[in-house]
Amino acid sequence: MEKNHAMDSRTMLYGVFGDPIGHSKSPLMMNRAFHECGINAAYAAFHIRPGTLREAIQGIRALNFRGLNVTIPYKVEVMSYLDEIDESARVIGAVNTVVNNSGKLIGYNTDGMGYVRSLKEETGISLQGKRVLLLGAGGAARGIAYALAQEGAEMIWVCNRTIAKADELVSYIAKLTNAKVLAAEDIAKTIQQMDLIVNNTSLGMSPNLEEIPLDPNLLHERLLVSDIIYSPMETRLLKEAKARGSQTHGGLGMFIYQGAYAFEYWTGQSAPILAMREIVLQSLMK
Repeated sequence: MEKNHAMDSRTMLYGVFGDPIGHSKSPLMMNRAFHECGINAAYAAFHIRPGTLREAIQGIRALNFRGLNVTIPYKVEVMSYLDEIDESARVIGAVNTVVNNSGKLIGYNTDGMGYVRSLKEETGISLQGKRVLLLGAGGAARGIAYALAQEGAEMIWVCNRTIAKADELVSYIAKLTNAKVLAAEDIAKTIQQMDLIVNNTSLGMSPNLEEIPLDPNLLHERLLVSDIIYSPMETRLLKEAKARGSQTHGGLGMFIYQGAYAFEYWTGQSAPILAMREIVLQSLMK
């Protein structure tokens, strides 16, 4: 390991923008990664209130932040304030990583690639020909839908509280694979056809541990049930799924890998994945 730096006038600044943001483990994870690689950098979480994202992005230009992560609910809106969007992020229609390249802000999406890498490594699933239900249609769901389609998913249903958002996501996925909007009340009629269910909503996230995005009595043993929430590591949805014989997959791996890919975009160095996972795990175990 190279010499580690105290903050000084050469320290490069990074951060994460979101609302809410108090739960985020990104500062812990990213500061550990910079420390591990001997990079003189600091990373903080910023609570960006509704209606202030444009000014916040102007702020990172003015302060010459080197990079940024973007989380709920700003992954789509942030695209309007950047200079360039990477091709896959443009297709996805959401950005979760911003690189400041000498004053030019470039947007990327590492959610989908992080999710699929984690899903395949931790469960051994082959996604070719699989039939998937996405719960939620926000920025993370867009990245995940794109990655699942690229991996060969045969059918993607989208269920979302706001039907218009589900429609919008389906019209986008339909260019890549078969896709349909599924009303919540119709899940019961279709769930026997499904191989994978992915929760992309915040239902069940700490501190609202009892929330669940669908009726657990619908779950069956042929399903793989996946939740992108990582705090808690086992949500109520995953506990209920496990009790009914479903295979389960939590959100920690996706969180680590999307961060690792962002780190690599910012620094050009390989991310210290084991150290990143270790510190997040330590924090979640407390």
